[in-house]
Amino acid sequence: MQACAHTTARAFAPHSRRHSVAVRAQKYKLVDTPVSNNGGRVRWVLYKKGLLDQFEIVAPTAYGGLKSPEYLKLNPQGKMPLLIKPDGTTLPESEVIVQYLLDKFSGKGPSLVASTPEARAVGALATRLLDVYITPVQGCMYRKMDSAEQRAKEVQQIAFQLDAIEGVITGQPFICGADITAADGALFPTMVFLVHMLPKYFGWSSVFEGRPKLEAWWEAVQKDAEAAKVIAEIQGGLESWEKANRWVEQGIAYQVTQNPQLKWK
Repeated sequence: MQACAHTTARAFAPHSRRHSVAVRAQKYKLVDTPVSNNGGRVRWVLYKKGLLDQFEIVAPTAYGGLKSPEYLKLNPQGKMPLLIKPDGTTLPESEVIVQYLLDKFSGKGPSLVASTPEARAVGALATRLLDVYITPVQGCMYRKMDSAEQRAKEVQQIAFQLDAIEGVITGQPFICGADITAADGALFPTMVFLVHMLPKYFGWSSVFEGRPKLEAWWEAVQKDAEAAKVIAEIQGGLESWEKANRWVEQGIAYQVTQNPQLKWK
């Protein structure tokens, strides 16, 4: 395990002043927060490859927030994670950042790339299913939505796509086989969200019911030291959401309990 807890605490520590691209230009910067599942896949690569000495992880508040003029100059989409390279150029989108890191730092640490074209195709497909069909609707689990029907529809889509990913997995114990790869790194941070929210707020008995390959994979991936580190970071953020009573404040608990006729799984 490349980074200890106090290193992460420093990496995510609040900044008293805003950063400019020119500050500490010799280091890469990752704009991210601990609760971010999309950023989690990038952080996992940094931890696995032992790259923290070359990276600084900063919160979007260091730039005035995701929708501030300063941040929108860096990423017009107003989203995170965002990679700021030492030359000041930026690279958005989590999977794009991951693939850049795997290429740029291919000679350091584990490759995190499957060993055969067939296994790489499996990993790419699992990642694609996640990014195209689950990530765009994951907000149905934790954001305010006016329509209970639409929320239920999107929860059903998550269930459908989990079945699709279950059907894709051919390896053991990981998605592509014996070795952990970036495909596992893409999927497991989102699984933290699903395991935390779907049983507790949407009545699922288990995320893994009828999905034995995903269940075995989840048990295996939690044993990876760097994955466990990212899981703990995300869970800490979710605990903060719990303390803020997010699921009540966003009207989610009310919608689910008042609409038992809708299919929530």
